[in-house]
Amino acid sequence: MSATDAARLDVTQNLNPEKAQETAAVPEAGRNQPAVKIKARNVDFFYGPKQVLQGISADIRERRITALIGPSGCGKTTFLRTINRMYETVKNARADGELLLDSESIFDLALPHLRRRVGMVFQKPNPFPKSIFDNVAYGPRVHGLANGARLAELVEQSLRGAALWEEVKDSLHKSAFSLSGGQQQRLSIARALAIDPEVLLLDEPCSALDPISTAKIEELLFAIENRCTLVIVTHNMAQAARVADYTGFFLTGKLVEFNDTKTIFTNPSRKETEDYITGRFG
Repeated sequence: MSATDAARLDVTQNLNPEKAQETAAVPEAGRNQPAVKIKARNVDFFYGPKQVLQGISADIRERRITALIGPSGCGKTTFLRTINRMYETVKNARADGELLLDSESIFDLALPHLRRRVGMVFQKPNPFPKSIFDNVAYGPRVHGLANGARLAELVEQSLRGAALWEEVKDSLHKSAFSLSGGQQQRLSIARALAIDPEVLLLDEPCSALDPISTAKIEELLFAIENRCTLVIVTHNMAQAARVADYTGFFLTGKLVEFNDTKTIFTNPSRKETEDYITGRFG
């Protein structure tokens, strides 16, 4: 066995059998695929005169997990932040092209409405300097979604959805900073889920976590993908193979290849993709 074949085998052993069967049981052209939730067509992105995304086109499927992989600085996180317009706080940053949420242009949506529909979880846990309860209640309060007993129910529901309720139910009024790193990341996910987003973006949510906490986050992704569309940026190719239905490979600001995860990891169409997943660079 060649070194390339061995490297590919090492990653593909992590493929989730159920997901691989679900997305690859029939050829792409004949597959009855989920609806497109996010459609990108020729999306470019600039920081001032510097172009960091070039002609990105992809269909993000509804209620599925899509992983974005590629070396550092290749545009993965920039694309993720373009989806909910996080770049708007950066001077001279701009995006061009077509980016649709369902049939609506993301660039034309009112920002509060967009953030209500598209949540985000960052690389490092970022709890607010509030109690555990108030962290989760923050979004529903801001958006006027619930108060009183209904708010308490929503907080419990969100913490259960993030697999955290049993660990914190007796300490809801303690500071969120009293939680471990893995618990804080699940709290961040619970806070995002509390506004019932249609899409949840996750920017390397496990990079600062230990293997046990990482496994809990991955189990959580499986549990919530039936309620929202998930897009995750990860440098961990084994993680992408385990959790994702679809995978996109970014390189130097371009989306080199986008397909179902099994195809990306077992039969990529581009040499650059194969070189990356087999460890020849990156």
